[in-house]
Amino acid sequence: MMVFTLVAAAAIQPASGQSLVIKDLGALPGEYNYSNALGINARDQVVGFSIAASGSTHACLFENGVVIDLGTFPGGSFSSANGINNRGQVVGASSTARGVEHAFLFEHGVMTDLGTLPGSDFSAAAAINEHGQVVGSASNLRGYVHAALFENGTVTDLGTLPGGSDSGALAINDRGQVVGYSSTASGYAHAFLYDHGVMTDLGTLQGTGLSHAQAINDRGQVIGISSTANGDVHGFLYENGAMTDLGTLPGRANSNAFGIDNRGQVVGESDTGTNPYLPHAFLFEHGAMIDLGTLPGDNFSEGVGINGRGDIAGNSTLHAILWTREK
Repeated sequence: MMVFTLVAAAAIQPASGQSLVIKDLGALPGEYNYSNALGINARDQVVGFSIAASGSTHACLFENGVVIDLGTFPGGSFSSANGINNRGQVVGASSTARGVEHAFLFEHGVMTDLGTLPGSDFSAAAAINEHGQVVGSASNLRGYVHAALFENGTVTDLGTLPGGSDSGALAINDRGQVVGYSSTASGYAHAFLYDHGVMTDLGTLQGTGLSHAQAINDRGQVIGISSTANGDVHGFLYENGAMTDLGTLPGRANSNAFGIDNRGQVVGESDTGTNPYLPHAFLFEHGAMIDLGTLPGDNFSEGVGINGRGDIAGNSTLHAILWTREK
């Protein structure tokens, strides 16, 4: 059953140096008071999870000051909503009565099990495009977890890069191009682009270490994270066969890119030079990385997704947040 909870709007403060304002999206009621955003669509509907009064983690939809508990599969105790398209279709993963995790599609108030690869017991959905194609991960008969496509009631194993054993799909655009990560013969995971049945290794920054692709727009621009030659990790933009280092906020060591819109604007997080690691959300546009700040009194933020209006979903210490353009 869905639970609707009204949330008092937090004080809206201008984000640092930007014509953006931050709104606290709240959380499900209870002593835990915690929520996390993972995706956004063009209607500013945000999805993620929150801790319910029972202490269980539940998939949630944040919309118009309301936190909506999407529940779990019957008998399940955990769920997370990981992606949403502009039709309001939500995908994610939920535990079942058997204690295993399955991918789900939530629409019209109903959570539907998307199934698993034949003979296996695990799947999770990460993203959905406007055609209803869903990508994520699923275990196979050998027990390895592979990138998977869920479409028309069928789960398709997308395989791995040569020499790899495990992979995961994290995003799909409206052209059906899929990105994610796969282990390789070198032992490091590399970002991949899957297009027309072919999985291509996108490599790494400076040709060393690991990389993950985390989002792709309809122009085929890919963003993610890669190690660098000095051992740091940086967000990257991949286009026209080349991987570009997005750098960090001034004076910082590490960054991570999570979302990109069709204009090529990128959001993510960059460290602030503190110990422990307490990053700030950034917006990367026109070749510059801009600190989006945090909610008042907080010391952490991250941007996880950006829509065509330039609105950004993210997180700030305890709650999911939304940056919107000032009118």
